[in-house]
Amino acid sequence: MSTDLSLREARGIALTAQGFGARFRPRGEVRPAHLRAVADRVGAVQIDSVNVVTRSHRLPFFSRLGPYDTARLDRLRDRAGSRHVVEYWAHEASLVPCETWPLFGFRMRRAEDSWGSMQGVAARHPQIVEDVLAEVRRVGPITARGLETRLAHDVPRPREGWGWNWSVVKAALEHLFWTGRITSAGRTIRFERRYAVPEAVLPAEVVAAGPHGNHPVAEDDALAALVEISGRALGVGSAQCLRDYMRLSPAQAAPAIARLVEEGVLVPVRVQGWRRPCYLHRDAALPRRRPAVAALLSPFDSLVWQRDRTRALFGFDFRLEIYVPAAQRVHGYYVLPFLLDDALVARVDAKADRAAGVLRAQAIHWEPGAYDTDAAVRLAAELDALARFLGLAGVAVGRVSGAA
Repeated sequence: MSTDLSLREARGIALTAQGFGARFRPRGEVRPAHLRAVADRVGAVQIDSVNVVTRSHRLPFFSRLGPYDTARLDRLRDRAGSRHVVEYWAHEASLVPCETWPLFGFRMRRAEDSWGSMQGVAARHPQIVEDVLAEVRRVGPITARGLETRLAHDVPRPREGWGWNWSVVKAALEHLFWTGRITSAGRTIRFERRYAVPEAVLPAEVVAAGPHGNHPVAEDDALAALVEISGRALGVGSAQCLRDYMRLSPAQAAPAIARLVEEGVLVPVRVQGWRRPCYLHRDAALPRRRPAVAALLSPFDSLVWQRDRTRALFGFDFRLEIYVPAAQRVHGYYVLPFLLDDALVARVDAKADRAAGVLRAQAIHWEPGAYDTDAAVRLAAELDALARFLGLAGVAVGRVSGAA
């Protein structure tokens, strides 16, 4: 493959690396193996509590595979014997393959002196942290609220001051989660994290490779492995893309990138129109023809995590407006980019109206020059598929801009 890539070639490589295209979609039902393949390919699936459409971590699998049984995905996260992914702070709060968990040992070690309320609870109430850890080890998996109730009963403390205040227990749990002393055994129906010690959730060899195990991964090896995962998932990207994928600092990522270049894992390339030097993963595939894709994306999809990359690759200026005051929003509250073949062509402000039984496309904004009859038909089909995936009876479309 040439060290000079056109923008179209870079887009094809990026989309293939992320698992978009007809060859990745099963002809029959989506099986657990397909879900595992997506998790492995993208390396990290971001979690977010906003449930306007559905839990955000479900959408990347839908975008790549089509409708599937979400209980199968839950089992990959929640069930011993079927568990393939576990939660940790990767890009943000994310699901990562279990084998990736110990690679964040450097982050877990630094979290011993973590920020904010978690640092406070470890410094001011070290005994609480130890009591919380001991109780999770004894009775886990358990939610934060369940743990507070148990501690109030089993380890009574006077209520004056703090007692077994839920926020203190939660802060202790989050501190321990950051440090890797506890992990997640999955989520409840209410989306509450179920805390457990790693040895109750993860394979013994994974625990051993963690920061508190017998054979922890060396930090430089772990950082190189994380950058390699990022490079494989991106296909091609700048140093900024490679480090942002797993939220690494420039100081952490630069030596890892240099090492991977020396080993031939990453190949320096030039991409048309990109001002930054880029790197191509040695296993990246350039599709022979333009990808045939129609997919609605989560606003937290890994394809659009890095805003500069999204702008450079697709000419698509994307930002989250969830925290923007309603009157100042341009495209809407929960906006799903629409990927059509190798272009991001529209934005759908979507909401699952479960009371009415419909998926509301409250606003559809087409990119300049992107609208035509074929694009509209394919978007309608994807909205219908998403509605059925969510168990809704149909689609209600609001205002449309950028259409003929």
